[in-house]
Amino acid sequence: MPRLIRKGIVVLFGSIGLLFCGLSAFAQDVPSDYQEVLRFLDRKGDFKTGVLKVNIPRSDLKISIQGFSTPTPFGFGGWIALTKSTDGSDVMMGDLVLLQEEVNPVMSALLDNGIDVTALHNHFFWDDPHVYFMHVHGLGKAADLARRVKPGLDLIGHVVPSAAAPGSGTGTPLDTEKLAKLIGHPGEQSGAVYKITIGRDDIAMKDHGAAINTRMGLNTWAAFVGTQGDAAIAGDIAMLENEVTPVLKALRKNGLDVVAIHHHMTEDRPIVIFLHYWGRGPAEKLATGFKAALDELGKGVAAHAMAH
Repeated sequence: MPRLIRKGIVVLFGSIGLLFCGLSAFAQDVPSDYQEVLRFLDRKGDFKTGVLKVNIPRSDLKISIQGFSTPTPFGFGGWIALTKSTDGSDVMMGDLVLLQEEVNPVMSALLDNGIDVTALHNHFFWDDPHVYFMHVHGLGKAADLARRVKPGLDLIGHVVPSAAAPGSGTGTPLDTEKLAKLIGHPGEQSGAVYKITIGRDDIAMKDHGAAINTRMGLNTWAAFVGTQGDAAIAGDIAMLENEVTPVLKALRKNGLDVVAIHHHMTEDRPIVIFLHYWGRGPAEKLATGFKAALDELGKGVAAHAMAH
């Protein structure tokens, strides 16, 4: 065999060997506990700059915005990410892309397994179907976080929408006195709507030195409409950061849907998060669910004030 050909073969095999070594080295760069996360979740991902990124794309959906077809990479690639904290445990964050019927089942599955939900909102107008974005957070060992987040991830793409029950339009009018007594606060009637507004006077919020009170938007409220047997409730709950998860759990446990979690203000101190919710059913049951969430407010205010 001519020397030139032999040399070419050696170079070729050497290059292939280097390629396989490079691939092997890349695979070994993924920590073993993160490799196990990918296997356990049965998801693809990559490891760069100390972060494991797990892909949760909504490639099962065909989404258009104002009739314009928008592929998954346009903004519908959900994910969770893990990185090491100083003590060797893991911090997990993520952003899940969900249909509206998936939001609350996924939220319940995450909360029931110790994963925090930190924001819920839309990213688009005129999207069809409507999709929402849920931000999640967790602390612990990688394998444990994978175990805790998996029940929520497994529901994505597998929630069957429930049909809304038609309203009868008839029945006993709302017993507003009973609702006020159950919740522990009086309300006001405005046409067919009975609304209870509760200030967060326990929070000494300031914005550029100005006191922010109930009328400036620091409040929690519940609005009722319908009949005593078939009512709807909607409202907003103002929460300190450490109240978010307990309030979410209380609402979901009582069958109320969470529809948004976000800020209303910037540069406010302390930071307050606002949550919008909705529910339908017997008025007393709805009021009981709202009261359960209300009871979670104010428990940590003294400690929070001391910390600031």
